[in-house]
Amino acid sequence: MATKLWEKNTQVNAKIEAFTVGRDREMDIFLAKYDVLGSMAHIRMLQSVGLLEESELKQLLSELKDIYTLAENDEFVIEDGVEDVHSQVELLLTRKLGDIGKKIHSGRSRNDQVLLDLKLFSRAEIEKVVNSVSDLFDVLISQSNKYKNVLLPGYTHLQVAMPSSFGLWFGAYAESLADDLQLLLSAWKITNRNPLGSAAGYGSSFPLNRQLTTDLLGFDTMNYNVVYAQMGRGKMERTVANALASVAATVAKLAFDACMFTSQNFGFIKLPDEFTTGSSIMPHKKNPDVFELTRAKCNKLQSLPQQIMLINNNLPSGYFRDLQIIKEVFVPAFAELNDCLEMTTMMMAQVKVNENILDDSRYDFLFSVEEVNRLTLSGVPFRDAYKQVGLDIEAGNFVPNKDVNHTHQGSIGNLCNDEICTYKNEVISGFTFDKVKQAEELLLAN
Repeated sequence: MATKLWEKNTQVNAKIEAFTVGRDREMDIFLAKYDVLGSMAHIRMLQSVGLLEESELKQLLSELKDIYTLAENDEFVIEDGVEDVHSQVELLLTRKLGDIGKKIHSGRSRNDQVLLDLKLFSRAEIEKVVNSVSDLFDVLISQSNKYKNVLLPGYTHLQVAMPSSFGLWFGAYAESLADDLQLLLSAWKITNRNPLGSAAGYGSSFPLNRQLTTDLLGFDTMNYNVVYAQMGRGKMERTVANALASVAATVAKLAFDACMFTSQNFGFIKLPDEFTTGSSIMPHKKNPDVFELTRAKCNKLQSLPQQIMLINNNLPSGYFRDLQIIKEVFVPAFAELNDCLEMTTMMMAQVKVNENILDDSRYDFLFSVEEVNRLTLSGVPFRDAYKQVGLDIEAGNFVPNKDVNHTHQGSIGNLCNDEICTYKNEVISGFTFDKVKQAEELLLAN
């Protein structure tokens, strides 16, 4: 059995160990390559301040690159008896390099290591989510432009209300995603600050150069106050989770609409047969299971900020083991959201639109407001026009004029999709993905 980094002469009770480690080793596999990147930056800094020899740095960097490759190829494992990713990396180094491997922990604690790992992991995962959101946005805008002249009913209280269009429907969800990207950008900026060097939360008596590790890892800035750096554990995850939940809320609402619109009672859109599932006893059924599961998964993801808040709630400053549990709900959330985004993008790209919905007379009253407005424009006071059309409806004399002439910004005839795209692109330009990529590539190359 491997020795713990903190273990002296007394071995911990096996049941206590199993309970305290929990799923941490499982979650730490996701953090492995980021732990290695952090160690590479840290030891470069240690060498610069005289805590490592140049020859020792070269040996450590060579071994760390090999470990990084293992992690990249999904071959990194945390052995039985090893508590976490940090311990496993140090164990591999000491096996190869002896006492040199033990030097990498100078000026660090596992507290600031895991802070750093989670931030590096979150940066990479946020970029994936941003790309997935952007892909779905592009499909929605394309469909909005393609079907901009196809009308469908708009509802309030789930009652037939006023004319809408597929241009508006697709475009509305695109603009919602653009706002979600704003939240992701805010989460990125809070994430992209370096906690390394805060150690256990109170700094170090070693002459650490925190600006150097900040630059080496491509962070925008550091978390300056070492106590606040530790207080950021849980806060960063909650902030990111709020952004993920916002994306999930948009996708869940879209999935709900899609489920409703594909039903026979609506018949507004149709999925390709290969995108649906069937019934074991009803041969006619074509179920939108992907949308239903997307809705459920995204609704579950919307609970993530509350889960993190409740785990983190009312903890004083300093490190507590409670924070470990956040990883169990936070780390898998990115992949689940990306799966939902990928499925929704594929479905929205292939959906078939019913272009003759409003030929059905059940939707004639959609045009009552159009008639009120037409009378008002001809000089009839609005309240009188409203009453006149209402009386015609009650008497069964209303005949709809289905010509729709909406011209103001964001309406059926003026979708402002170009402006929405500009807004989205401006938000995406605020992410510093290229800076991070260049920093990490340089760190691995030298």
